[in-house]
Amino acid sequence: MSADVSATPDPAPGGTTVADVVAALDTAYPRGLAESWDAVGLVCGDPAERVDRVLVCVDPVADTVDEAFEIGAQLIVAHHPLLLRGVHGVPADTTKGSLVHRLIRGGVGLFCAHTNADSADPGVSDALAEAIGLRVQRPLAPHAEGARTGLGRIGVLPEAEPFAAFVDRVGAALPATVPGVHGAGDPDRPIRTVAVSGGAGDSFLATATAEGVDAYVTADLRHHPAGEHLEQSGTVPALVGVTHWASEWPWCGQAAEVIRAAGNVEVHVSTRCTDPWNVRANGSTK
Repeated sequence: MSADVSATPDPAPGGTTVADVVAALDTAYPRGLAESWDAVGLVCGDPAERVDRVLVCVDPVADTVDEAFEIGAQLIVAHHPLLLRGVHGVPADTTKGSLVHRLIRGGVGLFCAHTNADSADPGVSDALAEAIGLRVQRPLAPHAEGARTGLGRIGVLPEAEPFAAFVDRVGAALPATVPGVHGAGDPDRPIRTVAVSGGAGDSFLATATAEGVDAYVTADLRHHPAGEHLEQSGTVPALVGVTHWASEWPWCGQAAEVIRAAGNVEVHVSTRCTDPWNVRANGSTK
């Protein structure tokens, strides 16, 4: 009797597959939570392929792709999408196209969990809040009244501390970057309730003010929105600005635990800083 050539053998007998990891990530960070403009999910890679090693990072860029090859990873799990805007091709002579070609040729898959990971419970801002030492109470911008999902988080410190000490707390909790951590507010102001938003969050300045928090921690604060916020009459939250990468890096550890629970997979969290800022005026570099 001739063999059934139509049968497809399992390429990962007894092992964890890309599909297994994707299923675990989709459960933790449901794609339905993603914003309508976002691009999440598997960018490249064969769901049936076996996965023994995964790299988790914030940005899928040349440096982290290099790292994946260096450690022998079969899958990269990134927060930021590689192909966020619609494309009609990925030629190898373009920046992003060259990465796609490298990944496919090297047998490395890429999965992205972006705004779905921002809004999930727990998600990106929960990881940021935990790193700072906050006890999370609720989302800053919930999807619905009373919902646990939504963007940003509001939490409380174990006890109040001066704003200057709180800025130091944030700086110590997050990985070092060249721009560092900066605060805007009365250094002696007691801080107890805090809003956080991983990534660019100055669109929630008014929301944080309406919630009556003492401080707001986020990334990419712009001059005019921050200045106008602080110039308002009445009490407004003090501001703590961090870099985009640093604010979202704590999520990598959270996602790593999700992946480890999916099967017998070795997970590495990238510590390579992918902020674009790498030189300060005093000559220090990252």
